[in-house]
This record gives sequence, structure tokens and C-alpha cells, in this order.
Amino acid sequence: MTTDVAVIAGAGPGLSASLARLLSREGFRVVLAARNVDKLGPLLAETGAQAVATDVSDAVSVANLFDVADSAGSLALAVFNAGVRARGSIADLDAEEVKKALLIGAYGGFLVGQQAARRLLARGSGSILFTGATASVKGFPGSAGFAMPKFGLRGLVQSMARELAPKHIHVAHFIIDGGIASEATGRSAVSDPPDRFLSPDAIAVAYLAIHRQHRSAWTWELELRPWVETF
Repeated sequence: MTTDVAVIAGAGPGLSASLARLLSREGFRVVLAARNVDKLGPLLAETGAQAVATDVSDAVSVANLFDVADSAGSLALAVFNAGVRARGSIADLDAEEVKKALLIGAYGGFLVGQQAARRLLARGSGSILFTGATASVKGFPGSAGFAMPKFGLRGLVQSMARELAPKHIHVAHFIIDGGIASEATGRSAVSDPPDRFLSPDAIAVAYLAIHRQHRSAWTWELELRPWVETF
């Protein structure tokens, strides 16, 4: 029996780590993609996942990622969780930083989505899931360098979902409308009020639920926010 493979692009200590743990417990063979795979050592030991050094903005690098994943089994799920935030006012933004954010956050989503789609079309099933943010639908002052790639990614996902759903491929976009709990960013899971930040483990459960949705009731977009977040 062929092992189902899950590729997570943009792996790090937060949501991607929670996804890797959950998917490995659920029987997936997990392949993690990151620019720096050295930081993933403890997570690889914990989950048995495989890491591939990948630049998601480079077509050759992304193709190599999926070639490696092919050797692990049959791709069933791909998650795009990569992104770079270019901060600053429109007059002061560094043009090269904005270009980098667009290449990683939007073009990278296209490259990962394209490679995943080719394999899932051949399989005849599977899911491609993309991580968005509040900036996917609302541009704030000083957030042009983040909103542009996130808006672009959302447009990509909407187009892919409409094209691929009739071909049995589930494509979905997640708007993470709030901060994710992470000790690395100072957003502690222990907060006042409690659960002020989204739990990465809870988000991971939502991703898996979307992957497992019955095709008669597929969603292309899911918005997640903590209970204290205002609309």
C-alpha cells in the first residue's frame, strides 16, 4: 500500500511544526521544506519527517522538493505556509524587500501549487492548502509590502479552486485573522485573556479537517480568529 505524503513548504517552529506533528500521528509521511533545514533537527527527530532545503521562489528548487517527496510515497496533501513581511510606510519601503516578499509569498505559492497540482491530478485526489492572513483581504497602513503578496496568493487559490475542484482536487485558503501563539515571538499560549492568540495546534486540526471534507461540501476559504478578536 502506497504511503500518503504531505509536503509543508515554509517549515518553522510554529504552525508548520504543529501540522507536522499532527500529520505524522495521522499516518502521513511528512516532507518539510525550508531555506535553513538545520533549525528543524528536533522536529525531524520527533516526527520522523524528512527535510529538504528549498527556496520556494526558485522553480528548480521547488521541483526538486517534489521530486524528493515522490520518493517518499504518493503526494496527498501540500501546504504552503511560506511568507516574508516587508514592513514600512509606502514612501520608505525597500523595493528589494518588497520584491522578495512578492516572490516568496505569491510566486512561491504558484510554484508549490503547480507542482502539487501536477501530482494530484495524476492521482485523482488530494488537497492543496494555503496560509493567508488578515492582510489577504484588508490592507492596513504600513502593510503594503505584506498585503500585496497575500492578496496575490488569495487570487491564485480562488482560481486554482475553481479549476481543480471538478477534477477532484480540493484547494483551500486559510485567513489567519489574529496572532498565533509562539514563544519565539513572545505570544505566549498563557495570555490574558486566556487564548488571546490562536493555538497552532488548533489551526492544524482545522487544516486536517478541510483536507478530509466530503466533496459535496468543500470550502475554498476558511477564516480563523481567536474568540476575543473583533470583526
